[in-house]
Amino acid sequence: MKIGNREFDVTHNCYIMGILNVTPDSFSDGGKWNSLDSARAHVAEMIAQGASIIDVGGESTRPGHQQITADEEIRRVVPIIEMIQKEFDIPISIDAYRSQVAKAALDAGANMVNDIWGLQYDPDMAPLIAAYKVPCCLMHNRNVPKYQNFLQDLREDLRHSIEIAKTAGIDDSQIIIDPGVGFAKTYAQNLSAIHHLECLHELGYPVLLATSRKSVIGNTLDLPADQRLEGTLVTTVFGVMQHAAFIRVHDVAENMRAIRMTQAILQEGKPDANDDI
Repeated sequence: MKIGNREFDVTHNCYIMGILNVTPDSFSDGGKWNSLDSARAHVAEMIAQGASIIDVGGESTRPGHQQITADEEIRRVVPIIEMIQKEFDIPISIDAYRSQVAKAALDAGANMVNDIWGLQYDPDMAPLIAAYKVPCCLMHNRNVPKYQNFLQDLREDLRHSIEIAKTAGIDDSQIIIDPGVGFAKTYAQNLSAIHHLECLHELGYPVLLATSRKSVIGNTLDLPADQRLEGTLVTTVFGVMQHAAFIRVHDVAENMRAIRMTQAILQEGKPDANDDI
């Protein structure tokens, strides 16, 4: 898969998407990276720590968030994207579900679209992505979190997003899917989505896992957002073991180490034909 000017081996490797929230109210890092200087420093830090993609978000999507206007979201993200595109050599993702925001971000230098509504919020999003010929991440979400069979319905919802993408002309090679941990799911369903990540592989697309500091970790460990690193690392290891191609996180260095260690065990720990077991 090509994102920006880089090739990603999504069959054999797992890559980190570093989170850059340029919002005043994100659940764990709101207001920390709003200025150009702070964003610049954080991007440099994440790249040095091993991030392969930077995901820029201009609107908090935490539970209970208040929607901002598209113009305000554009005002927040465009200068940051322009700065990253000019000063760093790394693919840029725009975390957006409105086509006007995605278009402004792509025009500013973003290389992919990360849509938390899986192309089902804005009917103009899929044609826009197809016209720009950029990759997209289709996340699972629902307006009403009611399921007959959770895992089956999860797959069917994602299959619908994929059909929207393909109908619009988005190529198979430019689609990533995300189970949407933390969105329209109960605590138990969030755990199930992580546990059964492998069930998404039958859809035939690279999987992105985004659990970093989320409430499923906080509820399990009874910890605030700024103390959920260890819990996040466990989900990252679980994701690698289930062949996730991308992990979206706040804490790049620690998660990069977890990925490398897990991959080493999985790849080099296989018994040789001559080994005694």
